[in-house]
Amino acid sequence: MEQHKGSARDQFVSKLGFIFAAAGSAVGLGNIWRFPYLAGRHGGGAFVLFYLICIIVIGFGLMLAEFAVGRHTQLSSVDAFKKLDRRFTFVGAMGVLAAFVIMGYYPVVGGWSVAYIFKTIMGQLSTDAAVMEQTFGSLVGGIASPIFWTVVYLLANVVIVIKGISDGIEKASKVMMPLLFILLIILVVRSLTLPGAMEGLKYLFVPDFSKLTGDVLLAALGQAFFSLSLGMGCMITYASYLSKKENLVQSAIIVPTMDTCVALLAGVVIIPATVAFGFDLGQGPGLVFVTVPAILATMGPVLGRIFGLTFFLLLSVAALTSSLSLMEVVVSYLIDNRGWDRQKAVLGSSTAMFIICIAASLSMGIWSGFTIGGMNIFDLLDWFANNVLLPLGGIFITLYVGWFWGVDKVRDEITNNGEVRFALFNVWIFLCRFVIPLIIAIVLLSGIGII
Repeated sequence: MEQHKGSARDQFVSKLGFIFAAAGSAVGLGNIWRFPYLAGRHGGGAFVLFYLICIIVIGFGLMLAEFAVGRHTQLSSVDAFKKLDRRFTFVGAMGVLAAFVIMGYYPVVGGWSVAYIFKTIMGQLSTDAAVMEQTFGSLVGGIASPIFWTVVYLLANVVIVIKGISDGIEKASKVMMPLLFILLIILVVRSLTLPGAMEGLKYLFVPDFSKLTGDVLLAALGQAFFSLSLGMGCMITYASYLSKKENLVQSAIIVPTMDTCVALLAGVVIIPATVAFGFDLGQGPGLVFVTVPAILATMGPVLGRIFGLTFFLLLSVAALTSSLSLMEVVVSYLIDNRGWDRQKAVLGSSTAMFIICIAASLSMGIWSGFTIGGMNIFDLLDWFANNVLLPLGGIFITLYVGWFWGVDKVRDEITNNGEVRFALFNVWIFLCRFVIPLIIAIVLLSGIGII
């Protein structure tokens, strides 16, 4: 195992800790915030069916590839490829850049979810969606308030990541992931007891193939890819802290399954409730911060606060589990590649991230007039990371594993030198060589507007 001076490498203490951390990396705002509104906008059941197919192909295939690279090298993404094949070092660098860019705006959204916890406690939810839209607009377009909540959210990341893998991320994930599922189940039960909820379930899970258009297929494809934190080195970095004895195939099945369960449960929470109260399923990104608070307010002052607090706590926990892995990608790079100690790496990277977050937050308000290519700073960061860096990273990772690493070397790593049985190895290699790169290329071309 290669290490740089002063950077003794931590490890996950248990398999459960790794599973929860990796699943936490995948589970984020994309599951709770993005999946329900995309499903609502794109016809429900038809979208969900194709999304599940994409998760099986891309989720398992690319995640296993990243696990193999990380566990084999025991290094963060840049040094991992530098060790394996210097020609592919740029792939690791793109992953670190993607994580850094995302952390330049993701804490802003995480801060919004934390702010709504306190808005709920203070009784600021309203049954009028127009009022909630004004409340959300006031928060997002403000100056001091959104930056304050960004600081609160970012500090939570710093406190956990600075403690390292076993004492920080692993312990936090073991608490947050079960908590996330408990909160989701509570909200699912409440949503399903609402009158008219069954119509929402039917919309979500019964495919109407007449709605299966090209836009729906691309939306499902993109969501499946972006939902799993793939293409940016998160899974390479987490797997680099993994014991050589762990079953990578099993982990690559469990993590996407957990991620998908969270997305589907979030859909069950939001869509039936939206249908039951007659709100617009096609609301878009405002569904979580505008429509859901309005729905919660209809439950009365007491129940509304209880379930509102539960929902926004859920949203904050989901955001945090994901951003921890993003920060760790950058921190791990600074430790492995620059020889920094963990404290310096965390404080240095988080300070730089916060400066960019200020610009991203203000671009939603007083700096909204400043645009590049018609996008404000927040939207530009999101577009560059998600539509360019992540798809490119995913394509090159699978191409490297499929074509350049060497089939025998890959098989030895995946099967723990023959100790783990993987009957579908040849199928998986075929997916890495041809199918997954092609699918992600479609996502890339769609994201940059060619398709």
